[in-house]
Amino acid sequence: MAKSKTKPKKAPRKKVELPSFKLSNQQKLVLGSFLITLGISLAISFISFFFTGETDQSSLSHFADRDIETENWLSKSGAWLSDFFIQRGFGLPSFIFAGLMCLSGVYVLMNINKEKLRRHWFWGVLIIIWSSILLGFFGNKNAILGGTIGFEINSYLQDYIGKIGVVLLLVFGLITYLAIRFKVTFESIANQFKSAKSNLKSELSDMKEDIIVPLDNNLSEEAEDFKSAFNISEEEEKPIEAPLEPVEAPVKSKIEKITVEKVIVEDKTPLVVKVAEEEVEEEDLEMKVVKVAEEVSETDNLANKLVEDFGQFDPTLELGKYQFPPLDLLKQYDTGGITINQEELESNKNKIVETLNNYKIGIASIKATIGPTVTLYEIVPEAGVRISKIKNLEDDIALSLAALGIRIIAPIPGKGTIGIEVPNKNSTIVSMRSVIASKKFQASEMHLPIALGKTISNETFVVDLAKMPHLLMAGATGQGKSVGLNAVLTSLLYKKHPAEVKFVLVDPKKVELTLFNKIERHYLAKLPDEADAIITDNTKVIHTLNSLCIEMDNRYEMLKNALCRNIAEYNVKFKARKLNPNDGHQYLPYIVLVVDEFADLIMTAGKEVETPVARLAQLARAIGIHLIIATQRPSVNVITGIIKANFPARIAFRVSSKIDSRTILDAGGADQLIGRGDMLYTQGNDMIRIQCAFVDTPEVEKIVDFIGAQKAYPEAYLLPEFVGEESGTSLDIDISDRDKLFKDAAIVIVTAQQGSASLLQRKLKLGYNRAGRIIDQLEAAGIVGPFEGSKARQVLVTDLIALDQHLENEI
Repeated sequence: MAKSKTKPKKAPRKKVELPSFKLSNQQKLVLGSFLITLGISLAISFISFFFTGETDQSSLSHFADRDIETENWLSKSGAWLSDFFIQRGFGLPSFIFAGLMCLSGVYVLMNINKEKLRRHWFWGVLIIIWSSILLGFFGNKNAILGGTIGFEINSYLQDYIGKIGVVLLLVFGLITYLAIRFKVTFESIANQFKSAKSNLKSELSDMKEDIIVPLDNNLSEEAEDFKSAFNISEEEEKPIEAPLEPVEAPVKSKIEKITVEKVIVEDKTPLVVKVAEEEVEEEDLEMKVVKVAEEVSETDNLANKLVEDFGQFDPTLELGKYQFPPLDLLKQYDTGGITINQEELESNKNKIVETLNNYKIGIASIKATIGPTVTLYEIVPEAGVRISKIKNLEDDIALSLAALGIRIIAPIPGKGTIGIEVPNKNSTIVSMRSVIASKKFQASEMHLPIALGKTISNETFVVDLAKMPHLLMAGATGQGKSVGLNAVLTSLLYKKHPAEVKFVLVDPKKVELTLFNKIERHYLAKLPDEADAIITDNTKVIHTLNSLCIEMDNRYEMLKNALCRNIAEYNVKFKARKLNPNDGHQYLPYIVLVVDEFADLIMTAGKEVETPVARLAQLARAIGIHLIIATQRPSVNVITGIIKANFPARIAFRVSSKIDSRTILDAGGADQLIGRGDMLYTQGNDMIRIQCAFVDTPEVEKIVDFIGAQKAYPEAYLLPEFVGEESGTSLDIDISDRDKLFKDAAIVIVTAQQGSASLLQRKLKLGYNRAGRIIDQLEAAGIVGPFEGSKARQVLVTDLIALDQHLENEI
């Protein structure tokens, strides 16, 4: 067979970045003030023109001569502008230009939606032209009513259609303007006339009622004369208004035409009405259909108005000029793509077939799929061959091929074939640049897209961390875990704005993630008053994990108040301005916790680390906190059952034993990988073999240098403060060492007259240890008595006034 030629890959096209035309607040102030000043200047010069225009005519031709004086209130500039706009331009309608200029300045200053401003300018210019033609119809060439433009257009039109034609054209223009701008229709005009007519009738009927108050059988002669004069009928004596409730203004006029044919006043008897056919036509009946709009709450109306005026809330506006790292920062490896070695394929195929034939296993067909580091041979065995028999020949096939890491997939899910993965003699490097530049990653609309690498069929593998929702990585030393973490972080840096995602980085080894310190004020989150954002001390790790639990509880409280189920719904509501920041609401970025060596934390801290990690893994997915935990020792005392149950997405690099493979994946296979980024990925169902994208330390350094050199936030994203249980000591005498909730606890105890730690736990939402220490501090301060076994402590202060005096005396 002839070797197939591989086409060289085209270099990815560079995206052309358009210049940004967004104005800063200072620029908006300057531009808006200029436009308002210009509008006022135009109005002043136009007004002055009516008093000084004739005097200044002779000086217009000597504009550059400083010795010539003008009478206009704005001197030569005002004389020239007023002559240009009024005399030579549109006449009196030119005042609309001044108004539009001032309106533009107000819109820029107040940052109002510019779409409305464009509509104002469009219709304003049309009104100026129409008004100029209308006023020019009544003026002459020297008149200033419609200006030169209005006069010339009138002269041109009258030469062809005459004065009557010009009048008709102006009326047609007015009708067109009203129909398009104000949605005026013939029916609405007719309804206005009919409603006016009905109002006139009702006024006349009221006058009649005022004149004929007692309508009974004993009418006086004068009343009989009035009745005959006005020709009052029996039906008009009692006009029916109540049963026919209002529908809408256009339909109201139709209701006035309805006449009563028969009215029977009895229980459960309908009102029979007859419509006068000569007055209501078929088309009018269709107009009576009323579309009931969906009820909108006051909050929605306010939110829609805010969005209409100011647009949706943009969390990226504070760093509006932030630029994502370019692809040029990533290294391009000259591998030329995957090369097909036909001799190697034929040799491996023959050895596989020969080995299976030695054990009397026939093959119906065989197919090869070449990947970056591994080739998958799919075989279809003959009928009657047991799959387990081929599975047991794994070591024999590896011996015949003299290859490392033979892995048999029996069967391949959904294909009805058996797969044999054989490593290539010459592997291809999967660069981070190739997966970042892929269309699958660039066009992804995932919340937290991660480009892990390429599959065995050479397809870019992109997953959403928000859907995982947490990721567990394990593998022996030097098999690619740190590169895998860098690939995850690099993917998010290339896709998400600093306002949309924050990282909490835990690095017990102190050297793996230190490069990301340069983007502390862009992407990192940390505890208040901490010097370093990269956490290396195990004590600070415990505080950070507990702080994340507090952040999780706070976010769930915000979601509950906003009536949202997850962070995506909450942020959509907040961007639509349906949530008020004055009520404690704010835009919530995603938080990604990355732990580079989890085993070290478990060894030193144990349950203090496992408990908050388990809480976050169980609950934090809905509020946008996601965990990525890596370890080089996937043993059961490190990756416990609680951890595994909440980490359905797992990545296994090469491990040393089948036991470790089953610990991390609940299945074998990780011990048969070939290393150097070769990994297995599972998300609770099938396992996918992936070659991890390679991103070197110099590439990461270039990326963080590029981001770190740009404008950043004033400080890193601050997590809630966490006060550990070790804060304070029992029986503190020094006032400065007391717990910060000491006074609040004293008020609770004195108010309830019950000195117990459980009361403080309930009222102040404290842990048992901290509540016990506060009780000891209250005892040292003389507010509660000593411990009395199962009884509550005696409260030594009677009321809050005595408590204030007691605390003042201590100071």
